[in-house]
Amino acid sequence: MDNPFIIGITGGSGSGKTSLLRDLRRQFSVDELCILSLDDYYIEREKQEVDEKGIRNFDRPLAVDLKAFYQDIERLLRNEEVTRKEYTFNNRKKTPKTLTFKPAPLLALEGLYVFYDPVIREKIDLKVFIHASPELKVIRRIRRDEAERNYPLEDVLYRYENHVLPSFSRDIARFHETSDIVINNNSAYDTGLDVLTGFLKYKLQES
Repeated sequence: MDNPFIIGITGGSGSGKTSLLRDLRRQFSVDELCILSLDDYYIEREKQEVDEKGIRNFDRPLAVDLKAFYQDIERLLRNEEVTRKEYTFNNRKKTPKTLTFKPAPLLALEGLYVFYDPVIREKIDLKVFIHASPELKVIRRIRRDEAERNYPLEDVLYRYENHVLPSFSRDIARFHETSDIVINNNSAYDTGLDVLTGFLKYKLQES
C-alpha cells in the first residue's frame, strides 16, 4: 500500500470531534479509513499532574503519550496493524476493550493535541479544526463527563474553568488560523462534513 493520506482533526474539548469521527466512519469502511484517537493514549491516572487543589489535570499535552502515538502512526505507515487497550477515563462502570487499528489509504488522527507536536504535525496532509462557541462546548463537556466519565457537575465545571480553558488558549486555539479546513459546529456542521467527505472520497479514488 502507498503511504496513506493523513488527516488531522482537532478542536477544543466539546467542539464535536467525536461526532465528526462517527459521521466519517459512516461514510468510509475500515478498509478505507483508519481512525487513531489520542484519547486512547492518556498516561496512567497516578502519573497525571495534580493542581493546587489536588485535582489531576488531564487537559495538557503531557497528559497524553505523544511518543507512543507517534510510534503507532509509524507502524501504520509501515503497513502494520496496531493494538491498544481502550482508555476508559477512570470510569469503573466501563470495561476497556482491546482496540485494533488496520492500515488504510486514509488515516485520521484525532485529538486535542494532534497538532501540538511538530513532528506529528509535519506528517499531516490535511489539517481540520472544529470550531464551536464556548457555551456549546461547556454544555457538551458537562453532558459527556457526567454520562461517560462519571464526574459530578461541580468537578466538571472546575476542570473546565481551571484546566480546559487555559489549555485551549495556550495549546490549541492557535491552530485555528493554520488549519486547511475549519468546520463551524455552531451552525454549518453539515456543510463542513460534506466538504470534508467529498474531498476524502476524491483522495481515495486517487490512491
